[in-house]
Amino acid sequence: MTYPALTRRICAAAVLAVATAGAASAQTESRPPPLPIEPIGIVETLPQQYPESWFLLHDAAFFHMSDGKVIVVDTAQDTVAEQIQGTFNVSLIGNILQSSERGEIYATETFHSRGTRGERRDYLTIWDQKTLSPVGEVFLPGKKRFMGMPGREALLLLNKGKWLAVANFSPASSATIIDLDTREIISEVATPGCTFVYPTATRGFSALCADGRFLSTTLKADGSIDKQVRTASFFSSDDNPIFERPAVMGDRAWFPSIDGMVWPVDFSGAQAKVGEAWNLVPETERAEGWAPGGIGIIDEDDLGRFYVLMHPDAKDGSQNGGGSEVWVYDPKKKSRVLRIPLQEWGLSIAVSRGKQPKLLVTNPVTMAVELYDGQSGDYLKTLTGLGQETPLMLYGAK
Repeated sequence: MTYPALTRRICAAAVLAVATAGAASAQTESRPPPLPIEPIGIVETLPQQYPESWFLLHDAAFFHMSDGKVIVVDTAQDTVAEQIQGTFNVSLIGNILQSSERGEIYATETFHSRGTRGERRDYLTIWDQKTLSPVGEVFLPGKKRFMGMPGREALLLLNKGKWLAVANFSPASSATIIDLDTREIISEVATPGCTFVYPTATRGFSALCADGRFLSTTLKADGSIDKQVRTASFFSSDDNPIFERPAVMGDRAWFPSIDGMVWPVDFSGAQAKVGEAWNLVPETERAEGWAPGGIGIIDEDDLGRFYVLMHPDAKDGSQNGGGSEVWVYDPKKKSRVLRIPLQEWGLSIAVSRGKQPKLLVTNPVTMAVELYDGQSGDYLKTLTGLGQETPLMLYGAK
């Protein structure tokens, strides 16, 4: 290369370098200043009593169940950043129960030593509802805790909130009784042929039996069995089966049936007392084939009403598919008082607490949740982008 050519190339490189430096300098000057360094190790706390607009969304992680979680959501807010108050894990299709009096949330969980395989160990995990941090756990021996679609019937507070009953199904059925003060198992109560746990008197529970009965158990002060009594059969699992998921208000419960009836049950005494069933569907609409359907199909509010997810053209097998409307009932009048058409098909419902109840509904297609006014039935908003995948069970927070 000749000297003049080399000189020209060096000059061109110098000009390019100066231009590049100038452009970089201009770009740097246009950038915003760096963010300040954030402190770490800070844990925000939630209120001891959750506001009435809050819900617990149980994402069962249906397609990867070992990674389930619960999302605490404030439905009164408008943005995702404001709506999400916190999350905590519930592994492998567990069940949850909140005790606002103790400031704790209980979850049954299952873990394997190699993640998806290895030795199985079941636990009751105790979460602090202010920090959403685990504060204790109880090992559940025997690999027998109920594992199925999440529901409200697998855990029960009894003995004025001092004990917790955990439903077992392996397929032998029983209930493990845990003292929440000592966080120790005090007994296991066999409930042959009968599953789940429903409130009965102060220190007892009832289980629902496959032959159409209740098995009611009263316990002694040490948690051992005092007495067990079976009711007469009131339904047939073959001809008119009922859902195991009732609305519970105090010591009364209402169990819907697959054919559109509802059975009232009095749990105030030592033995469950089943009342006379009445029809959820007004006579003028029975030809349309309306009946309950879904996963979380029923819930109650603080105004003494219960809500049922309903669908038309019911047939064998449609009871798990959800519904297009939610019907609200006054159990004292045995009548429907409100009919809420949904924006989208619903799979599960929950109702907030307080004098102005709100209804939350899971859309099974998008897995978003829709909010409605529980008194007027008006659609309020759709909550999306919460990070949940399969919020199969919803709970009004306490």
